[in-house]
Amino acid sequence: MTLRAHGLCIERGGRTVLQGVDVEVQRGDVLAVLGPNGAGKSTLLAGLAGLLSPSDGRVEHEGRIAMALQTSALARRSALANVEAALAWWGVPSDDRRRRALDALGQLGVAELAERSAQTLSGGEARRVHLARVLALDPDNLLLDEPFAGLDTGTRGELLYDTYELLAAPTRTTVVVLHDRVEAWALADRVAVMLDGRIAAEGPPKEIFGAPPTPEVAAFVGFAGRVEEPGGMRMLRPQDVELDGNGPLRGRVSRLVPVEDGVRVELSVDHGRVVALAPVPGPELGTEVSLRLTGGVLFPR
Repeated sequence: MTLRAHGLCIERGGRTVLQGVDVEVQRGDVLAVLGPNGAGKSTLLAGLAGLLSPSDGRVEHEGRIAMALQTSALARRSALANVEAALAWWGVPSDDRRRRALDALGQLGVAELAERSAQTLSGGEARRVHLARVLALDPDNLLLDEPFAGLDTGTRGELLYDTYELLAAPTRTTVVVLHDRVEAWALADRVAVMLDGRIAAEGPPKEIFGAPPTPEVAAFVGFAGRVEEPGGMRMLRPQDVELDGNGPLRGRVSRLVPVEDGVRVELSVDHGRVVALAPVPGPELGTEVSLRLTGGVLFPR
């Protein structure tokens, strides 16, 4: 079973949003689609679902497709009734809907909310019911548009972990638009980075996030440092820069930003700028420190 797009082009509002996109997802695979706002991620998902007609190219798939939009949009009825309504629309016999709805709510950890009105649910609870509604359908092809959007950090983390096993089903293809790399690392077998309506990179998360193919993709996935070298430009993540009193390079601290695990330290170095992480309180602003580069990706001129 395969879901694929060939040369997919889609126009919206007189503008070409997708430009010749090729993508293929095999049964059992989870593909995460990432990219900045306006890159075409949601348009790609709608095109795969058949909700938008292509101006060129085509979509091929086996079996049925179900898509969960970014907003929950639950009806003014109980959580259980919301899931049962989706099953009724899907054509599931009435005597099987309640069982499947309760099972899906249980898988998402909200079975106890089955009789609660959707209007009384918290954001995280509503999101779980929303996902239960589409997972209950047991589609051959599952499309999710930013399933964790709008949730606080703790709620998003809990839902992310609970969703992991549910998405990795060997009997279907799954495409999920995500907002950040942590979510993709946790859920996806492969990652596709979209930039300006095109697939700029595709591959396993370790490959895309560790050795991106272009400077544009590197910048998007967190390679914030740039140093000019004789062979080209080296781009570096914070974990590729080590503050070390015996390091061979010198840098001047140009900015300090508190982060969850310490301090983000921005440094001006010869022929570039790098970013490192340091324990609180970090070096003083404007001081010179020694450092060493432990990784990064070199892009030849």
